[in-house]
Amino acid sequence: MTTTAKPRIPATRLAADNATVLQQLGLLADLAGTWAGAGFNLIARPDFHDDANLYLQLNQTHETLTIEPIGSPIPNRGFGQDDIELFGLSYLQKISDIATGGALHFEPGLWVTQPPTSYPPETAEPGEQLIFRMGSIPHGNALLAEGTATAFTGTPVLPAGKVPYAFSTFPSFNSTPFPAGGPVNAVGSSELDSVAGGGFTQYTISNPASLANPRTPFDTDPPEPPLPADINGVLMQAVVNDPVTLLQQEIRQQVAAGDTFTGVALNIATQQQVTFLNTPNDPKGTTSTVDVVDAGGGIENIPFLDGGIPTGSQGPNAQTALVYATFWIEQVTPRNRPPFMQLQYAQFTVLDFPIFAALHPAPGSPGTPAVVNLGWPHVSVATLRKTFN
Repeated sequence: MTTTAKPRIPATRLAADNATVLQQLGLLADLAGTWAGAGFNLIARPDFHDDANLYLQLNQTHETLTIEPIGSPIPNRGFGQDDIELFGLSYLQKISDIATGGALHFEPGLWVTQPPTSYPPETAEPGEQLIFRMGSIPHGNALLAEGTATAFTGTPVLPAGKVPYAFSTFPSFNSTPFPAGGPVNAVGSSELDSVAGGGFTQYTISNPASLANPRTPFDTDPPEPPLPADINGVLMQAVVNDPVTLLQQEIRQQVAAGDTFTGVALNIATQQQVTFLNTPNDPKGTTSTVDVVDAGGGIENIPFLDGGIPTGSQGPNAQTALVYATFWIEQVTPRNRPPFMQLQYAQFTVLDFPIFAALHPAPGSPGTPAVVNLGWPHVSVATLRKTFN
């Protein structure tokens, strides 16, 4: 009895022609290129200004995202099954403050697509592809977020049926803090309305920034202009609550001009399930758990952020606990002009760090502040166009 040996991936891997490289990338192919545009970034961070203990940093942003195909296959050697070939792109993301030009974010990484496998069994739905993203952030974090790429035709980002964002797996990118490990707040929530007494005053834009209420642009160096009342017609409070409203406003304006859309949605997460509150401003309400198809992976942090902490201590400095995101790769076809490529994304990162709860003494420990660990959403959005570079 004879058997035919299956061909192995060659040890020498030479680059293919451009058409073949793009074909192998499948639904990720249109990521290739240089993208530039504007966005918004919200992050809460520990603060040591007198009694405030929390700084809310808000930035309108400029971003350049350079994405290049990897010209050859990436072999993953098998034992439980035959070898597989991955195909991917490398990227470099640079984000700066739009007012000062100051650096905000630098991230090298990879987008990769993989074929279905039998060991372990992993198969995308018809018309979809398995994908993952790997990223490194100089703060001392590295992430692996997995999910799927899905082609779409229709208007992205705007509400579709019961899901707030068309072609997104995730029903909320709300910025309101929540108990560490707890459900993400529903879209439309605000710190003012969901917490007795108004919660952390930094999240309510009508409260002026001050030493007791530290928030960008307070005490920045060099100083930024005051926060605008709106961004592109979206009230600043709505932007702070749900930054995705900026992406939606861009799409509404394009729809009004007669633009149409086709594209690919990338939905990724560092864990397979994410739980959300169903009703805005109701922290004790019902929840829904979203199963993120083919998601998984995880996040690693340096010890300063989450390791080597003695028992009984206050907790990590700022541990990255969860990342999920939707990227919409959009071919926009205007009514009277040639099509162009647009990339929009909404990324939700949870930073777990403790805070002195209302700066009140802990029960039975006069003079000792009570410490509460919370999940602080770090939300980033942007609308980018593919440039001629």
